[in-house]
Amino acid sequence: MAPSRNLRTGFRQWRAHRPFWGGLLLTLAGAEILVTEKASLKVVLHIGVQGLAGYLLPTLMLLCGLLILFNPTQRLFYSLVGILLSLGTWLTSNLGGFLIGLLLGAVGSYLTFGWLPYQEPRRRPLRARGTGPTSPV
Repeated sequence: MAPSRNLRTGFRQWRAHRPFWGGLLLTLAGAEILVTEKASLKVVLHIGVQGLAGYLLPTLMLLCGLLILFNPTQRLFYSLVGILLSLGTWLTSNLGGFLIGLLLGAVGSYLTFGWLPYQEPRRRPLRARGTGPTSPV
Protein backbone atom coordinates (compact mmCIF):
# COMPACT_ATOMS: atom_id res chain seq x y z
CA MET A 1 0.00 0.00 0.00
CA ALA A 2 2.93 2.34 0.59
CA PRO A 3 4.21 2.29 -3.03
CA SER A 4 0.85 3.47 -4.36
CA ARG A 5 0.80 6.29 -1.81
CA ASN A 6 4.33 7.33 -2.83
CA LEU A 7 3.33 7.19 -6.49
CA ARG A 8 0.26 9.31 -5.80
CA THR A 9 2.17 11.95 -3.84
CA GLY A 10 4.89 12.00 -6.49
CA PHE A 11 2.31 12.60 -9.20
CA ARG A 12 0.68 15.36 -7.14
CA GLN A 13 4.03 17.10 -6.69
CA TRP A 14 4.80 16.78 -10.41
CA ARG A 15 1.35 18.12 -11.29
CA ALA A 16 1.64 21.06 -8.87
CA HIS A 17 4.62 22.53 -10.75
CA ARG A 18 3.02 22.77 -14.18
CA PRO A 19 -0.27 23.86 -15.81
CA PHE A 20 -1.57 20.30 -15.78
CA TRP A 21 -5.25 20.82 -16.57
CA GLY A 22 -4.57 23.28 -19.38
CA GLY A 23 -2.05 20.98 -21.04
CA LEU A 24 -4.31 17.97 -20.59
CA LEU A 25 -7.32 19.75 -22.14
CA LEU A 26 -5.26 20.96 -25.10
CA THR A 27 -3.90 17.45 -25.65
CA LEU A 28 -7.40 15.95 -25.45
CA ALA A 29 -8.68 18.59 -27.88
CA GLY A 30 -6.05 17.69 -30.46
CA ALA A 31 -6.78 13.99 -30.04
CA GLU A 32 -10.54 14.53 -30.31
CA ILE A 33 -10.21 16.54 -33.51
CA LEU A 34 -7.91 13.90 -34.99
CA VAL A 35 -10.48 11.21 -34.18
CA THR A 36 -13.26 13.16 -35.91
CA GLU A 37 -11.22 13.26 -39.12
CA LYS A 38 -12.45 10.19 -40.96
CA ALA A 39 -10.89 10.66 -44.39
CA SER A 40 -7.95 8.46 -45.26
CA LEU A 41 -4.58 10.06 -45.99
CA LYS A 42 -4.85 9.17 -49.70
CA VAL A 43 -8.03 11.22 -50.02
CA VAL A 44 -6.46 14.08 -48.10
CA LEU A 45 -3.46 14.25 -50.40
CA HIS A 46 -5.77 14.47 -53.42
CA ILE A 47 -7.77 17.27 -51.82
CA GLY A 48 -4.66 19.38 -51.29
CA VAL A 49 -3.43 21.75 -48.65
CA GLN A 50 -6.87 22.23 -47.08
CA GLY A 51 -7.14 18.50 -46.41
CA LEU A 52 -3.60 18.28 -45.08
CA ALA A 53 -4.25 21.20 -42.71
CA GLY A 54 -7.13 19.19 -41.26
CA TYR A 55 -4.56 16.74 -39.91
CA LEU A 56 -1.70 19.16 -39.32
CA LEU A 57 -3.46 21.60 -36.97
CA PRO A 58 -4.81 19.00 -34.50
CA THR A 59 -1.45 17.22 -34.50
CA LEU A 60 0.26 20.48 -33.58
CA MET A 61 -2.39 21.07 -30.89
CA LEU A 62 -1.62 17.67 -29.42
CA LEU A 63 2.09 18.46 -29.53
CA CYS A 64 1.57 21.85 -27.83
CA GLY A 65 -0.45 20.18 -25.08
CA LEU A 66 2.30 17.64 -24.44
CA LEU A 67 4.95 20.35 -24.48
CA ILE A 68 2.95 22.32 -21.92
CA LEU A 69 2.92 19.27 -19.68
CA PHE A 70 6.59 18.39 -20.04
CA ASN A 71 8.17 21.84 -20.63
CA PRO A 72 6.13 24.33 -18.59
CA THR A 73 8.75 27.10 -18.78
CA GLN A 74 7.54 28.00 -22.29
CA ARG A 75 3.84 27.77 -21.39
CA LEU A 76 2.92 31.26 -22.60
CA PHE A 77 4.20 30.62 -26.12
CA TYR A 78 2.60 27.19 -26.30
CA SER A 79 -0.73 28.52 -25.04
CA LEU A 80 -0.78 31.30 -27.64
CA VAL A 81 0.05 28.84 -30.41
CA GLY A 82 -2.56 26.46 -28.99
CA ILE A 83 -5.38 29.01 -29.11
CA LEU A 84 -4.46 30.01 -32.67
CA LEU A 85 -4.42 26.36 -33.74
CA SER A 86 -7.74 25.75 -31.96
CA LEU A 87 -9.35 28.64 -33.78
CA GLY A 88 -7.84 27.45 -37.06
CA THR A 89 -9.49 24.06 -36.71
CA TRP A 90 -12.86 25.79 -37.10
CA LEU A 91 -12.13 26.05 -40.82
CA THR A 92 -10.02 22.97 -41.44
CA SER A 93 -11.32 20.14 -39.24
CA ASN A 94 -15.08 19.64 -39.23
CA LEU A 95 -15.85 22.86 -37.37
CA GLY A 96 -13.14 22.18 -34.82
CA GLY A 97 -14.13 18.60 -34.11
CA PHE A 98 -17.83 19.50 -33.99
CA LEU A 99 -17.08 22.38 -31.56
CA ILE A 100 -15.98 20.01 -28.78
CA GLY A 101 -12.31 20.03 -29.70
CA LEU A 102 -12.38 23.74 -30.39
CA LEU A 103 -13.83 24.52 -26.96
CA LEU A 104 -11.51 22.10 -25.17
CA GLY A 105 -8.50 23.63 -26.91
CA ALA A 106 -9.60 27.18 -26.12
CA VAL A 107 -10.25 26.44 -22.44
CA GLY A 108 -6.98 24.54 -22.13
CA SER A 109 -5.04 27.38 -23.72
CA TYR A 110 -6.72 29.94 -21.47
CA LEU A 111 -5.99 27.88 -18.35
CA THR A 112 -2.36 27.53 -19.38
CA PHE A 113 -1.97 31.23 -20.14
CA GLY A 114 -3.44 32.21 -16.79
CA TRP A 115 -1.43 29.73 -14.70
CA LEU A 116 1.11 31.29 -12.34
CA PRO A 117 3.90 28.97 -11.22
CA TYR A 118 4.71 30.37 -7.77
CA GLN A 119 1.32 31.54 -6.55
CA GLU A 120 0.25 30.28 -3.17
CA PRO A 121 -3.07 28.43 -3.12
CA ARG A 122 -6.07 30.48 -2.10
CA ARG A 123 -7.72 29.67 1.18
CA ARG A 124 -11.39 30.45 1.66
CA PRO A 125 -12.10 31.98 5.05
CA LEU A 126 -14.21 29.79 7.25
CA ARG A 127 -17.35 31.55 8.38
CA ALA A 128 -19.62 30.29 11.07
CA ARG A 129 -23.25 30.02 10.09
CA GLY A 130 -25.36 32.96 11.07
CA THR A 131 -22.47 35.33 11.79
CA GLY A 132 -21.15 38.14 9.74
CA PRO A 133 -22.68 41.07 7.88
CA THR A 134 -24.54 38.93 5.31
CA SER A 135 -26.51 36.86 7.81
CA PRO A 136 -30.32 37.21 7.76
CA VAL A 137 -31.90 39.00 10.70
